[in-house]
Amino acid sequence: MVYNILFRTSAEALKQLAQDPRYVGGEIGMVGVLHTWGRDLSYHPHVHYLVPVGGLSFDGEHWVSAKHNFLVPVKALSILFRAKFRDEVQKAGLIDEVSPSVWHKDWVTHSKPVGKGEGALKYLAPYIFRIAISNRRILSLADGQVTFSYRESDSGHWKHMTVTVDEFLRRFLQHVLPKGFVKVRYYGLFSPARRYLLPLIKLWLGQDGLTDDKKQTDDELTSSIVVCPSCGQPMRWLCEVRPRARCPPIAG
Repeated sequence: MVYNILFRTSAEALKQLAQDPRYVGGEIGMVGVLHTWGRDLSYHPHVHYLVPVGGLSFDGEHWVSAKHNFLVPVKALSILFRAKFRDEVQKAGLIDEVSPSVWHKDWVTHSKPVGKGEGALKYLAPYIFRIAISNRRILSLADGQVTFSYRESDSGHWKHMTVTVDEFLRRFLQHVLPKGFVKVRYYGLFSPARRYLLPLIKLWLGQDGLTDDKKQTDDELTSSIVVCPSCGQPMRWLCEVRPRARCPPIAG
């Protein structure tokens, strides 16, 4: 339940702030990956998001790029995320299980440009299948003690830690997710309900968002977008028509 709240509130906070015309001023897309551990197997649940630097305009007619390679202010995002998370925890009836001091501490979110999407995807991809610790980091098991290596986040230096077997198991098992839990989620333009817009966005970026040496040819653009089966011209999105609810079929 709390992992779902973590995903939902962090995505909502980021989408809401990105809609502000001072920042993106449109609908963004996000790919989120849940990560629960620190390098020493400590419990540190958080979500990594991969976000294009721009979004779809409110009228759905064009792509808007974020200004000066800047997405949203992280301090404002932290405050908004904390408030949304607290509201959802309260709705779930779990507010009494959280120390009141948590809601008065500064929460920390981090955002930075990471270059092209391919590099960011390569960074996030291992988190999808990786476990909290690999066998090669376990150095010894003797006399009821487990020694493993980890790298400090600040210095990047490798260190060793020795804990009891019970403590090692406790640290490891707290990162085992519930059965069937979805740890990769898609929001905004990347959500299943909105993905039909992606070919159109590719067209806009191919015409206006790329440098001359990266622009696609007309044939490449035509093959990557939805075209009219009669005239062969790119189809223009006008509006979204949702399916109407209907009654189940009546048995004869």
